[in-house]
Amino acid sequence: MNSKFKCESCGYVYDPDAGDMISGIPAGTPFEDLPDGWICPLCGVSKDSFIEISE
Repeated sequence: MNSKFKCESCGYVYDPDAGDMISGIPAGTPFEDLPDGWICPLCGVSKDSFIEISE
């Protein structure tokens, strides 16, 4: 199971199994492999605002 990452600003959860179709990130992309310029698709904060969660 891949870890998921939650935006501390708005609560959006990045699930590597689903990717981020809004930003063109394909399914299967680990959080660590997201581009440095990737931002939360809902509120626009940077990757630094995400915390790892277990679900």
